[in-house]
Amino acid sequence: MNMLTRIEPEAGDIRGTRMVRFRSMPKWQRSSLLAAPIALLIAGGAILANDEAPAPPAPPPPTVTVSAPLVRDVTEWDEYIGRFEASQSVEVRPRVSGAITAVHFRDGEIVRQGQLLFTLDARPFAAALAEARAGLASARSDLVLAQADLGRALRLLEVEAVSRSDVDRLRARVQATQAALAGAEARVRARSLDVEFTRVRAPIGGRISDRRVDAGNLVSAGEGAAGSLLTTINALDPIYFTFDASESLFLKSRREHEAGGRSSPVEIRLQDEAGYRWRGALDFTDNGLDPRSGTIRGRAVLRNPELFLTPGMFGNMRLSSGGTTRALMVPDTAIQTDQARKLVMVVGADGRVAARPVVLGPVVDGLRIVRSGLDARDRVIIGGAQSAMPGSPVQVRAGRIQPVQVVEAAPPAQATNGEATFAGR
Repeated sequence: MNMLTRIEPEAGDIRGTRMVRFRSMPKWQRSSLLAAPIALLIAGGAILANDEAPAPPAPPPPTVTVSAPLVRDVTEWDEYIGRFEASQSVEVRPRVSGAITAVHFRDGEIVRQGQLLFTLDARPFAAALAEARAGLASARSDLVLAQADLGRALRLLEVEAVSRSDVDRLRARVQATQAALAGAEARVRARSLDVEFTRVRAPIGGRISDRRVDAGNLVSAGEGAAGSLLTTINALDPIYFTFDASESLFLKSRREHEAGGRSSPVEIRLQDEAGYRWRGALDFTDNGLDPRSGTIRGRAVLRNPELFLTPGMFGNMRLSSGGTTRALMVPDTAIQTDQARKLVMVVGADGRVAARPVVLGPVVDGLRIVRSGLDARDRVIIGGAQSAMPGSPVQVRAGRIQPVQVVEAAPPAQATNGEATFAGR
């Protein structure tokens, strides 16, 4: 039987074959095969060297800048929006009916109390005055005659030449003529007032509006809307500023009044002003709150010697909320927020950071008032707070908190409506 037997090559032949294959490879393949083992040896040596190197030292604690809160006496304000109103406002109406013959003012000018504004035709009233004076003269003549008759009767009564009843009638006649004389004098005064009322004068001083009736028109006297409106006058010095405030303002005003305190100062700025340049005092709060809004009407009074402030203008007012108080102040950058809480980072005596919940107030000169939560001796972190975690140690560097002179915001830009043309057109 024929058997198939596998013939194994000799070891020398295998090595020779491999060498032939290696030499037949391209040069770049032979270089890659030689470089791979060398790279593995180098990587293994580097790993062994790194395992034997020591661990790097821990970083030093972060450095933060700390300072005690700035302690200052401040005045806190409450802010409101309101409008200006005239301290007095009068509607000028005629007290007699007639025709306007002259207008003695320019629209919008400043008038003084008692200044002549309008003149009405006085001729009908002068005639009525003359008639009343004639009636007065007649009443005086009747009184003289009655007194003479009574005198003669009294002399005749002594010789019993006249009866007492005749004397009584003459005495009653004298009294009647005296009453008629008084009535005639009253009519003369009334007609004199009518003549005086034909010259309409300013009841108060202030800025006058435009004339509502020109010369030549008939006007009628009457009460309220029944009379013809000639013009209006607003008293501007002093001027009022009215606003609506919360119930707390009313309570505070009442407490201060009961304690004998003076009126609360106010400061006002207009919509095109950056600073609060107008100053006055709170002089009135209403006698009841509006149940729908829970607010109460308040009023401040201001001097306006140049009559610049005008009724109807809006303004932003700040009202002193209770005199001067001592406050702790820190920069706004030192305040952090944790959900609904405000926190300030401080460094304790052990050199570790602690978070203090605080209650904040308004900003004064770039610094935030802290109402509660801090002590004047606390070391507040004012620089490097980003690297300071609560409970971690820190290195401190002394700093100082100073007020910042904040540049007041520019007034609102004027409206860009309207148009413009080149000069000379």
